[in-house]
Amino acid sequence: MKKMQKTVMAAILLLGLIGAPVAATVSMAQDAAPAAEAAPAAGGSGIVDASGKEVTDTQQSSGGGGGFIDVVFGSGALGVILWFALFGDAAAALYFAVDCWVLIRPQKLMPQSLINNVQGAMAEGDVMKALKSCESEPSPMANILAAAFQHVEEGYDIIQESVNAAADLETERIMQRLTWISVCSNLAPSLGLLGTVQGMIMCFATLASGVPDIGALAGNISQALWTTAGGLVVSIPSLTIFYSIRNNANRLILRMTALTMELIKDLRNVEVEGGDAAQA
Repeated sequence: MKKMQKTVMAAILLLGLIGAPVAATVSMAQDAAPAAEAAPAAGGSGIVDASGKEVTDTQQSSGGGGGFIDVVFGSGALGVILWFALFGDAAAALYFAVDCWVLIRPQKLMPQSLINNVQGAMAEGDVMKALKSCESEPSPMANILAAAFQHVEEGYDIIQESVNAAADLETERIMQRLTWISVCSNLAPSLGLLGTVQGMIMCFATLASGVPDIGALAGNISQALWTTAGGLVVSIPSLTIFYSIRNNANRLILRMTALTMELIKDLRNVEVEGGDAAQA
């Protein structure tokens, strides 16, 4: 639980680091907009719209150049929020991908030093020494082995049940970390679709004005397409990374379970005398 809280806090920190410059830029753009509107046009451009009115240079420039930055900061408050959410989702997916890639490795799940210590202790028939080795090197495999050694007095059937229960618990813990990558990959297309809907709403609102501004209309369409592309750019790599790490985790879990059963096979011969576990 504590590790999950730290993970969420780190993700929030990443969102804050990304959001700070975005918010500052939006604020500057909003401050600059009234000044641009108040500035009188130096002269006519010679271009007229459908109603016969002359289009000034300021009106021409208000449509934006159609680039990515213009689309992000020219799509209104909702559009900026959507892009902020997309950037945050991408940062969170990257963080969880790196976190899972670091943690879901053989060195983390089943340290070789732990395996060597347990093998040595079992060769000597010293169950308590093997249990202490597990306690001194915390890891998913150590937790599974400890569950077996703690029930050594109850018979091999109980030991197997304890090992299976501990293995299921460790598997669930690993998969819970991976689930966050899947959440990010599924959230990105939804955010992109919402941006697309917003862009189309703005597009039809421009058409409904009677004398549509071609520049504004093109900007609205760009907003719809860019948000769709942004959602897919985040979703496709995240989904690929999720399945790649998940398959690797499944292989490691199967390998860890098989190795655990190999290490505890000598517990079949353990006998109980006077309430104390005899050593195999």
